[in-house]
Amino acid sequence: MSDSPVALITGGGSGIGAAVARRLLDAGQRVAVTGRGERRLREFAEELGNPDGLLTLVGDAADYDQIRSAVDVTLKAYGRLDTVVANAGVATHDSVADGDPAGWTEMVLTNVLGPALLIRASIDALKETRGRIVLIGSVAGFVPTPGNIYGATKWAVTGLAENTRRQVTEFGVGVTLVAPGRVETPFWDGNGSLPPGRLLTADQIADSVVWAVRQPDGVDVNTVVVRPLGQPN
Repeated sequence: MSDSPVALITGGGSGIGAAVARRLLDAGQRVAVTGRGERRLREFAEELGNPDGLLTLVGDAADYDQIRSAVDVTLKAYGRLDTVVANAGVATHDSVADGDPAGWTEMVLTNVLGPALLIRASIDALKETRGRIVLIGSVAGFVPTPGNIYGATKWAVTGLAENTRRQVTEFGVGVTLVAPGRVETPFWDGNGSLPPGRLLTADQIADSVVWAVRQPDGVDVNTVVVRPLGQPN
């Protein structure tokens, strides 16, 4: 167990992040998850039986001191860091022409600044293990939709993934952008209802993340777009 790989996942208490954590734990890895809600993290750990290989850390993905602390605590607990998954994200489900700007700052900070801060906080540890950075993007980061500010934040994540890859590949660190289409997760809670049509599950996206993480040495899978069949855009 002491030599098993270690992953740090932001927003790991529910949805895609929690599904990735479960998959990695099942594969024998050790996992640290962060989230802003202590109760949600506690319930997630209890649901899994409070395994020794799971560390839950309360923190805001858009606060550098807190994300740096999460990295430090993970390294102290487990002695290494092989993968970081920038999964924390929020959506206001409104548009630039008629939306409420009150929620936009949090969305931009969490969705765009958050992944950049995680990269900055973890890169030294990832250099040592020749590890991997996984950014959870979105199909909305490739396909423009009218007035979609959330989509604009995910376009930024798409750019961040390639910009980061170009810098860190020389260190032996891989970068993978996983861009889901419609997924049945708490992401839609603020929208009031699920979108129409077929949806993927968080576990199906987690399978793609774990596949990227477990690539052989020297292989760098960079962009994975995962849509449910029937989603045209």
